[in-house]
Amino acid sequence: MKQLALLITLITAMNCAVAQPTKHITLEDIWAKGTFAPRGIQSIRSMQDGEHYCVLTRTGIEKYAYKTGEKVATLCAFNAPEMSRKAAPLPPIEDYEFSADEQKILLSSGFEPIYRHSGVSDYYIYTIADGKFTKLSKAGKQRLTTLSPDGTKVAYVRDNNLYYMDIATETEHQITTDGRLNAIINGTTDWVYEEEFAITQGFYWSPDSKRIAYYRFDESRVREFTMQTWGGLYPENYNYKYPKAGEDNSVVDIYIYSLDENKSMRLNTGSENDQYLPRMQWTKDPNVLAFMRMNRLQNTMELLTADATTGKIRPLYTEQSSTYVDVPGTWQFLSDGKSFIITSEKDGYNHIYLYDMNGTLIRQITSGNYEVVDICGIDEKGQKIYYRSHESSPINTDLYAIDFKGKKKVCLNHALDGAVAKSVNALASRHLTTDKVLLGSYSANFSEGCKYYICIFSDANTAPIYTLHDAKGKLIKVLQDNAELQQRLASYGREQKEFGTLTTDEGVELNYYIIKPANFDESKQYPLFFYVYGGPGNQQVTNSYGWSDYNWFRMLAQKGYVVACFDGRGTGGRGADFKKMTYRNLGHYECIDAIATAKWFGRKPWIDENRIGIFGWSFGGYLSSLCILKGNDVFKSAIAVAPVTTWRYYDNIYTERFLQRPQENADGYDNNSPINFADRLKGNYLLVHGTGDDNVHFQNALDLVTALEKADKQFEFRVYPNKNHSIYGGNTRLNLYKLMTDFIERKL
Repeated sequence: MKQLALLITLITAMNCAVAQPTKHITLEDIWAKGTFAPRGIQSIRSMQDGEHYCVLTRTGIEKYAYKTGEKVATLCAFNAPEMSRKAAPLPPIEDYEFSADEQKILLSSGFEPIYRHSGVSDYYIYTIADGKFTKLSKAGKQRLTTLSPDGTKVAYVRDNNLYYMDIATETEHQITTDGRLNAIINGTTDWVYEEEFAITQGFYWSPDSKRIAYYRFDESRVREFTMQTWGGLYPENYNYKYPKAGEDNSVVDIYIYSLDENKSMRLNTGSENDQYLPRMQWTKDPNVLAFMRMNRLQNTMELLTADATTGKIRPLYTEQSSTYVDVPGTWQFLSDGKSFIITSEKDGYNHIYLYDMNGTLIRQITSGNYEVVDICGIDEKGQKIYYRSHESSPINTDLYAIDFKGKKKVCLNHALDGAVAKSVNALASRHLTTDKVLLGSYSANFSEGCKYYICIFSDANTAPIYTLHDAKGKLIKVLQDNAELQQRLASYGREQKEFGTLTTDEGVELNYYIIKPANFDESKQYPLFFYVYGGPGNQQVTNSYGWSDYNWFRMLAQKGYVVACFDGRGTGGRGADFKKMTYRNLGHYECIDAIATAKWFGRKPWIDENRIGIFGWSFGGYLSSLCILKGNDVFKSAIAVAPVTTWRYYDNIYTERFLQRPQENADGYDNNSPINFADRLKGNYLLVHGTGDDNVHFQNALDLVTALEKADKQFEFRVYPNKNHSIYGGNTRLNLYKLMTDFIERKL
């Protein structure tokens, strides 16, 4: 009966959507007005008692009770008189961090980006008891300011040097003095570590606040790349260190600084300088630091520990592969001081393992032909791990709990007959894919002790819903349902994602989604527009909400296009073999699968096989370029935004992970470079690039332009001066999507 009631609710919602007049999506709706942008809850922080959490709002830091989801206090009001007098007025606060005793709050504002993840900010300390408000950034903006565990000090980076400050006296202590632009970096990371290992924090307080472990990068041997910036009377050059494939890297060392001794000790991380040290963290013992070491080709990963008093190094864990080893998503030392948890795909799928501190496997906790995405929470007292996985399907992200013994596994996805599911189905028409749970994309923010969690759920056609639960999954309160947005989406049409699988002529099964015009008629023929990415481990065919491109694709469907996306070989969610089969041959299978998928759709009677287009950005731009060249008899048009055109120009950590060095695998670099197939262009090609792209350099576009001109091929080319890899700022995104929409309407 519950299922019947739910289906009646679904049918009613669908009928209501049909009865409403449909508005047409515009690019201004997407990129100027924010019509489809969902609401969220910013910077959720659990408090130490595990019974309360805080969130960041425009006006302050608000405290809520997990038990009820109700607000109980405002811990820091940004418009309070004591703050206004100090900051006159206080600029918008962007992030916050509590001291361990939760009596102080570290605030940051005025973030100025350097690269994708890094930047500088102004920092302040707010003392809750007396309302004292102190600006820490007295000598200019700084980076990565972090409270010591005892809450008495902060450490930070300024001008490539590491400092700490005593909060009570506001006395600054300089730890390093040799930091210099494009030479020596202390306490943070170089460009390539930031981009490819996703790490900018380069220092860590010991648990007892007596030491700081930090990285020192010597990038003197790394060659500089020069980008010109435009807008002044004379263009200016911006130089930074960028190690391309096969080229020299920074020499990286780890030091441990003793505050009591005012002295740093360099660790012996190995005799091989041509290596990577992508992670480090303190164990629960304040005298033991753990760090990760990888060889240049990234097919061996080791965990080692260092005695902070003697510097003695001890091996803990080693993992090897015939291809490459990814940096583990989780490696966490447990408070018992006897064990740690790590994720690995060494059995063919990413799973959770428990080891003791001698490096001996205690047990594999999860297993099966599915991927663990990440760990959300670890309840050491209750001996439970909360994690996300692709167990129901590679396109879904499920939420699970399991005990340390690998038993008593429980799915925490919303029950299909529960209040959340009913709310979702009342808001939007969706396809019911199970008779037990609501499928889609789940993530969770757990309280200290894992007694409660805040869940964020969405699916392909449902905007994020924030809900509060106890550890067993029982719903306490819906915190944000984006109901207004969901109704607005329905008023702008019924075009939605539909998922499916196809089998190529080679017998490879691939996942895809498709968006059809609302008035779709199988007796008619439609042009097909593909979106691709395709990079190693990436997934685009996911049952989750993506508000920008998703609504652009819906807009194109309203204009009469069928829009589709697929995940070919090399993408994630389907195990190591599927992901790593592109090793040493990047672009080869991806292009074959793209062409095969286009032909599969082209055989449908409702697709005009002579009007198939393809679009991609970054790796997707690389793939769309390769497809219109190698698949010139299949694709009529292609758009490539910020594409790599030869892997010889890209950074070494990413490229060598998948291709090895060009000195060892020249064919892997050249056999699938679009530059080398420029003479095959037959269709319509739009190339877009920003001149300020520090990631995929403008050089890639220019060399492809040169090759196309040499081959006497006509194409369209748009340059965005000073814009980076994301090509945004001001009206840039709106301008770009107007350009691409116009190209599609003219050329497809």
